Amino acid sequence: GFGILTHCNAGALAAVRYGTALAPVYAGREKGWDFKVYADETRPLLQGARLTAYELCENGIDTTLICDNMAASLMQKGVIDAVLVGCDRVAANGDTANKIGTLGLAVLARNFSVPFYVCAPFSTIDFSCKSGEEIVIEQREWSEVTELFFSSRITHPDVKVYNPAFDVTPAEMISAFITEKGVFTPEELQRGL
Repeated sequence: GFGILTHCNAGALAAVRYGTALAPVYAGREKGWDFKVYADETRPLLQGARLTAYELCENGIDTTLICDNMAASLMQKGVIDAVLVGCDRVAANGDTANKIGTLGLAVLARNFSVPFYVCAPFSTIDFSCKSGEEIVIEQREWSEVTELFFSSRITHPDVKVYNPAFDVTPAEMISAFITEKGVFTPEELQRGL
């Protein structure tokens, strides 16, 4: 079957009914399509493991959980046919902010010629934000990385941590935006639709 890779959580547990990034998965199942979903764990808070994989399995979707650093291996083997991610914000030029690690998946997808789709409500597009350079990226607590579920320290007490919540994927790495108003290319967004 068709291999889909997801990142973070953008299903019904994060939104309503089908969610955003998982909406094409549920719509595909309703149409009888044969596919398998690979959900990455989404470090450091494991939203993919704790939420996405759980939700998909509870809904009878064929799901395999992978560590974040395994996506390249699957793409190299030709197992992944499309990447579906949600997003927190889209700039007018199509640059997209989403959970940290999204940019890395976009780079991999581009390298292996795998389509990379951003699934989001149309209201996520901020036409007043010109580009991803204007999107402020929050730095999260060090304990998300240095402690195992905020209880047991797993690293040296003097280590420093880089822990941004999001990264920005450039528009040129995105195949299309899937919204409730239709599917749009980054170029269509840049032209103001």
